[in-house]
Amino acid sequence: MEFRQLDGTEIRVSALCLGTMTWGEQNDQADAFAQIDCAKAHGVNFIDTAEMYPVPPKAETYASTERIIGDYFRQRGDRADWVLASKIAGPGNGIDYIRGGHLRHDRANIAAAVDASLQRLQTDWIDLYQLHWPERSTNFFGQLGYRHKEETFTALEDTLDALDEQVRAGKIRHVGLSNETPWGTMKFLQLAESRGWPRAVSIQNPYNLLNRSFEVGLAEIAIREGCGLLAYSPLAFGMLSGKYENGARPAQGRITRFSRFTRYTNPQAEAACSRYVALAREHGLDPAQMALAFVTSRPFVTSNIIGATTLEQLESNLASARLTLSDELLGALDEIHRQQPNPAP
Repeated sequence: MEFRQLDGTEIRVSALCLGTMTWGEQNDQADAFAQIDCAKAHGVNFIDTAEMYPVPPKAETYASTERIIGDYFRQRGDRADWVLASKIAGPGNGIDYIRGGHLRHDRANIAAAVDASLQRLQTDWIDLYQLHWPERSTNFFGQLGYRHKEETFTALEDTLDALDEQVRAGKIRHVGLSNETPWGTMKFLQLAESRGWPRAVSIQNPYNLLNRSFEVGLAEIAIREGCGLLAYSPLAFGMLSGKYENGARPAQGRITRFSRFTRYTNPQAEAACSRYVALAREHGLDPAQMALAFVTSRPFVTSNIIGATTLEQLESNLASARLTLSDELLGALDEIHRQQPNPAP
């Protein structure tokens, strides 16, 4: 397993990160424990979660994922072996059951969210604490174009000051962004540098063969400013594995089970996906491993967040770390992208 520096820190993280958003919904605790053990055996030292997980979010399962991870740490006693990332939810998305719907990124909510996550995770510190999505209305979660809306939201200065308080208290070590835009990323970085507040060391945004929009405005920022991408949805909700080809809907597939996951199923995305899957098979490669290896290889990616619902899927995804794509294949991938750029938001 390759290890990469988490920008601006002393922390080295595995190039593949274990995603957890199915734990407590599609996976029970026994499944989750087996996945963590498997990932660790393959050299993974980085695990990502969120207070909102599992997804789809609902009051009945709220924070189950963090509790499962906390139980693992308590039983295994290996918390120090892991780089642990979690996130604070933002407003919207129908999650009014978290802190009574008070989801601003202000001092009170950040303090309450950090303390609750620490308790559930059964740890004294979180290595990377991320803003799960912006408090303001902007283009994320499947919206590519920006539509301006006049509104009030917590000043970014106040958010950074509150995060600084948590860093100084030793509860979190570093801060990160998620589902953020170029403007938001640069504003957070500029404020941190000018005021001496914690600097965002990562940004967790979607990135895959069907959605390479990160390359347009954020890739240069990630490299030049030292705020590397933690890529989520590298398989586009499993579409790039090929298991949904020709309209197939396997019974336990996420897209089959949950109607909310439509980001990668429009006709344009399905057509492009078929081309990527066919290309992988032409080269004798597993489509999912090819798609993952592409993401991991990008120079602006710090770590590629993989998720699975079965150990077989996880083993296959982990094996992508050993795959190097040829220049010929990378060129063919770029050609499909030129012909059908970003078919999914």
